[in-house]
Amino acid sequence: MEIAELSDLLVWAAATALAVAMIAFAVDLGRRTEERVGARTQERVAVGAATAPGAPTAGADAPAAGADAPAEAAPRRRAAGIAMATTWLGTAMLLAAIVLRGLAAGRTPWANMYEFTMVGSFIALVVFLLLNVRRDVRFLGAFVTGLVTLFLVVGLNSFHVAATGVQPALQNYWLVLHVGVAIAATGIFTVSFVMSALQLLRDVRDEGSPFLSRPGFRWLDRTPVPATLESMSFRLNAVGFVMWTFTIIGGAIWAEDAWGRYWGWDPKEVWSFVIWVVYAAYLHARTTRGWSGRRAAWFVVVGYACVLFNFTGVNLIFNGKHSYSGIS
Repeated sequence: MEIAELSDLLVWAAATALAVAMIAFAVDLGRRTEERVGARTQERVAVGAATAPGAPTAGADAPAAGADAPAEAAPRRRAAGIAMATTWLGTAMLLAAIVLRGLAAGRTPWANMYEFTMVGSFIALVVFLLLNVRRDVRFLGAFVTGLVTLFLVVGLNSFHVAATGVQPALQNYWLVLHVGVAIAATGIFTVSFVMSALQLLRDVRDEGSPFLSRPGFRWLDRTPVPATLESMSFRLNAVGFVMWTFTIIGGAIWAEDAWGRYWGWDPKEVWSFVIWVVYAAYLHARTTRGWSGRRAAWFVVVGYACVLFNFTGVNLIFNGKHSYSGIS
């Protein structure tokens, strides 16, 4: 078996592990929601019993609240443990696939759409896992792993190309810097998009939406309040925006070195600038104009839609100097 084939098998294995993680995260969300609903019901019953005539008062003989919680909580969150373990496993296998792809091609493994998909998905997973080191954001797990699984499957079936060398214009250290930073920014934007999408759902549900108030959406109780989601998304977008700014500046420097001009209104250049404008407007509106809530969240959704179109539509529809998808 060749190295490139082993890399492809590892990507399939990573996608499988992440699909399992997605299901486990979803199960954990559902079970935790049921526990909260049950706890609220028991609390209401206990309060009613305590206020009834002749009810015993809390004293030395009364069991401490939550005394048995640690013994019961561990097995109930078993799904979350399985989800995190399989996410780490899928991330490790994806990293191995990227390294092997680079060895097979003899270059940095992000020179076409298939490789963009692999590395961008890996960055999104790393961002999610690092966030979990600082705080519990496992409520994002089902959605981040679900998106990454979708991206990997689409990449394998629609964007896959042989591991070969690159065009002379790409044989430059700027391939590592310019494209690498762009992919990293895209991975960050992916996680922030998930946060903003959940913010919109939670905000609409909290306003009393009949549709989102159905039992099937009780898992939204496990997500933070919209203000917290917005704050987390804002911080990630600020980092992604700085990286995207460097992407545009680095691309202009590379373009001058390769083509003798800094800017040429190439479709990829135009859409990269559009993305920069959308996220710049979002950051400006939120920090100086007081835009928050749904308006800020919709900015993030629109910005991420532009990112996806820049990656897919611009590469597949338009012809330009950045047409390096490798897809015939």
